[in-house]
Amino acid sequence: MALKRIGDILVQEGVLTEESLIEALKKQQKDERLGETLVRLQILNESQILKALEDTTGVMRVSLANYTIDENALKLVDENFCRRNHCIPLRLDGNKIHFATYDPLDYAVFEEIRAITGRRPKAFSAPKNEIITQIEKYYGFTRTLEALGVKQNIIIDETEDESEYDDTPMVKLVNQILSSAVFQRASDIHIDPLDDKVLVRYRVDGILEEVREFPIKIHNQMISRIKVMSGMDITETRIPQDGRIQTLIQQKSIDLRISTLPTVRGEKVVMRILDLSGAMSKIKNIGLDPKEERLVRDMIAQPNGIVLVSGPTGSGKTTTLYACLNELNDPNVNIVTVEDPVEIKVEGINQVQVHPEVNMTFASALRSILRQDPNIIMIGEIRDVETAEISIRASLTGHLVLSTIHTNDAVKTIMRLLDMSIEPFLLASSLTGVISQRLVRRLCTECSYFDEPNPSEVAMFKRYAIDLEKVKRPKGCPSCNFKGFAGRVGIFEVLPIKAELQKLISEKAPLNVLERAARQQGTMNLLQAGLQKVKQGITTLEEVMKVAVE
Repeated sequence: MALKRIGDILVQEGVLTEESLIEALKKQQKDERLGETLVRLQILNESQILKALEDTTGVMRVSLANYTIDENALKLVDENFCRRNHCIPLRLDGNKIHFATYDPLDYAVFEEIRAITGRRPKAFSAPKNEIITQIEKYYGFTRTLEALGVKQNIIIDETEDESEYDDTPMVKLVNQILSSAVFQRASDIHIDPLDDKVLVRYRVDGILEEVREFPIKIHNQMISRIKVMSGMDITETRIPQDGRIQTLIQQKSIDLRISTLPTVRGEKVVMRILDLSGAMSKIKNIGLDPKEERLVRDMIAQPNGIVLVSGPTGSGKTTTLYACLNELNDPNVNIVTVEDPVEIKVEGINQVQVHPEVNMTFASALRSILRQDPNIIMIGEIRDVETAEISIRASLTGHLVLSTIHTNDAVKTIMRLLDMSIEPFLLASSLTGVISQRLVRRLCTECSYFDEPNPSEVAMFKRYAIDLEKVKRPKGCPSCNFKGFAGRVGIFEVLPIKAELQKLISEKAPLNVLERAARQQGTMNLLQAGLQKVKQGITTLEEVMKVAVE
């Protein structure tokens, strides 16, 4: 009966003709749902079927690609039941259990879930392949731990010999941790040893979240496996080590930078994830508004000079630099970079890795690069006076230099370079522009909603003479894992060094005078840039205030 209803709905919605429905019913195989038959015969695709069901039944679709499933919900439903019925529990909500299903009209499954869990089921629809992927991913952890002789709810006898464990399940467990992190778009994986357990946390959109707990018994095996993969010394546990893994996860080329740190409870591991398949952005995709984008393009179009990108660690400086290099990359120019480490290998660019242990520093590499007839030089970071001086000398001799520097905003970057004892007249004539940036979480486009601004928001916008009628608020839905946010976007302070600023820099003017001149030439500070993103409904004032101060 449910199958007939799906057919009726699809015909009613105009996505299926009566003739095609009759043809599909004739060719429907035993134990095959009508939706599966339509997809197999290529009459409709899954998305068309789910959209029609959503419009008719009100059952929302959920994107499982970015969804973190609640472990407590998984424990209530057996893996075999999920595989048999193409469904998976998502989360607990009071006395309700949310679950994703391929067939939101199969009410028999609803009643079985109610009987199994003792909770009221609330259905969401999702493509079958996404559900199967999630079943494999989440229930796979449990099977792997059982293969290791470990169960989450028992304590292993400490006298057990570790050599009894088979190596293969641990390989699989580490691979599952990596695959799960990539699946959830995590930027970092933290593995922290505690007194009685190992905590695995992912940093997603800048927020660190606890995702798994494992028995402390398997900690040493897990760390050893990661060390083997990244080429570290597995016998050395007293000093920090660094390593690197390049691998393919879910058909994506992934670069992992591994760092170990000895703590009193054991070795902590942090893995930085870099998705090489989508690492090279274009300038138009990094979040600049049209005016800022024009200024940045003007800066990097100069034949010589220095363009600096400033901000704290994790603010997206490297992404911005590579976006600029991506635009400049051309067979007619010689581009050389010196980095520590080389994060993204780019065709057509000569990339140099720093090796301080053999005196291959930024400064020494730069001296050699200048003898290689470069047009454009990218320096991973200006860390010291020597590197800054060589960079300025390179820009004055006809090279375009791109680099990053750790400062809070664009004007403070100028002060930092002057504090490094760089001659003011040299800095004034060589510095083309400074881009200061931060990352804020982007509101989910599926569930964010317009609301009246509160008095504090009105006051903040009024202070900067910005009209504000409505603001967008986060709500939370299956698409964003009920966080209200999905992904991140940059806010930028783009400061071109024009004639007035050049004059003030050469005179070594104080910070407040430089800031006044920057505002007079129309440069928005980070807070103002963030307020514009709030007005456009891209993020919230709370997110902006986390990274930008008045």
